[in-house]
Amino acid sequence: MPSVDLRYEPNVGLALGGGGALGAAHAGVLEVLYERGIQPSIVVGTSAGSIAGGAYANGRDPYELSDLVRAASWGDFGTFSMSPGLGLLDTEGLRETVARVGHDSLIEDLPIRFATVATDVATETAVLIDHGSLVEAIGASIAVPGLFRPKQLDGLTLVDGGMVQNLPLEAAFTMGATHVIGVRLAPEWDFLPKLRTAIQVHEYEIRDDVTMITPRLRHRSQWVAKDLAGLIQLGREAAELALADYPIVNPRPTTAEAAVTIDEPAMEEVLQPQSEQEAPETSQRQRGIAAFFQRR
Repeated sequence: MPSVDLRYEPNVGLALGGGGALGAAHAGVLEVLYERGIQPSIVVGTSAGSIAGGAYANGRDPYELSDLVRAASWGDFGTFSMSPGLGLLDTEGLRETVARVGHDSLIEDLPIRFATVATDVATETAVLIDHGSLVEAIGASIAVPGLFRPKQLDGLTLVDGGMVQNLPLEAAFTMGATHVIGVRLAPEWDFLPKLRTAIQVHEYEIRDDVTMITPRLRHRSQWVAKDLAGLIQLGREAAELALADYPIVNPRPTTAEAAVTIDEPAMEEVLQPQSEQEAPETSQRQRGIAAFFQRR
């Protein structure tokens, strides 16, 4: 067990790392935190971690979040752009799906303190986005160069935060956390010589005031949205191992246990946005990524 009891520490931070489709594992980690009675008061996400973190900070039930992750498609995050630009997709898909069911939220109005990490193209440094539109902040954090268009926000040109801080431990401490739970899904982006940050981030990972959760994702690719239910289960297993000293105070629902066996479509099946024929319910139904950010 960490030097502090995470159930009672007032400033526990949660740093959710980037990893594309591997971000499904975050949902499993959040389930276990709930079951162990650990409630972070500060949440920071990079790239895929910003999606799960934003939903959690907005009060989304962890088991409902897992259900949403299983049903999510790439079309819920971005839309193909035919106009010239630095990327195949833009993040309008993110905004459009939210608009279909309700409205965007301001980060400063969320029930849990939250921020995303993006990269400033001009200075090649991390930018902590802790105010303004939740959708815009997440859109900047997930803007993988070459895949998503860069985001213009507060006069800055921003791309995926994983380029400089794929695991936002430092950002969580900057926000005031005294102990941080870090969830590592993928390595730092050290194939970019000017942005090598692995050593700097590792120095945080080995600190006494950091509890690391690292799902064993083996050969799985962050670019293939397949077996998302299996990824959720791997996140659970890693969290259960790291937090084994904490007893279960909120038992897992039996319906959540049964969901582990759900099979998911392959990447080529989820690249296209859902059609109206696939989701014939009324326009008020929460769909795709939109449902992640609707407060319950």
